Amino acid sequence: MQARPHDVVVNYADDAAAAEAVVAEVRASGRRALAVRADVSDESDVEALFDAAAELGPVTGLVANAGVSGGVRGRVDEIPADAVRRVLDVNVLGVFLCLRAAVRRMSTRHGGPGGAIVAVSSTAARRGSPGEWAHYAASKAAVETLAYGLALEVAGEGVRVNTIAPGVVRTDLHAAAGDPGRADRLGARIPIGRPGEPDEIAAGIVWLLGPEAAFVTGAVLPVSGGF
Repeated sequence: MQARPHDVVVNYADDAAAAEAVVAEVRASGRRALAVRADVSDESDVEALFDAAAELGPVTGLVANAGVSGGVRGRVDEIPADAVRRVLDVNVLGVFLCLRAAVRRMSTRHGGPGGAIVAVSSTAARRGSPGEWAHYAASKAAVETLAYGLALEVAGEGVRVNTIAPGVVRTDLHAAAGDPGRADRLGARIPIGRPGEPDEIAAGIVWLLGPEAAFVTGAVLPVSGGF
């Protein structure tokens, strides 16, 4: 994947070591980077996160990649309400708070320089994930609708808003839900014949953030191997 000249703020909830590893990689490329712990479902944490980002300069890009499964999988009639509440708090409210904070800093209506936003959804939003993660799928469908509505609101204010929808990707999300082999198990059902890798999703995000996508807003880009 081709690198882009961005200074980067890495938000994390618990895994400080992973965040610092990303920071080290960005700094090694010659750019500035900072790791900031914040719970994106907490309004004050989000404001502190964006204030920290402003220390590196004007905020001109956001990747809203908040996603948890609630640590459970199963049918809708088996999923505890508290798990659903946590999924909605992080995946929907968390994305909303970050989008709002970004627009308040990017939009020319607020005196900002403009910018680009990419919300991270999932192809689960159209598959429904029956018997596993219908609650998660619903949260990602909400993200797509929210991002599309925002895209229309700020299109004339120098801000582009798009969504990327990964398919089954080798990440820690599966293990966190108690099914670490899920990505590889589903690989046979993916037309391209395997799960995706995080770098393949990142490449799509970089494109949506970059100048090549200057005429793209309100779009949903599936990166899913056809699944």
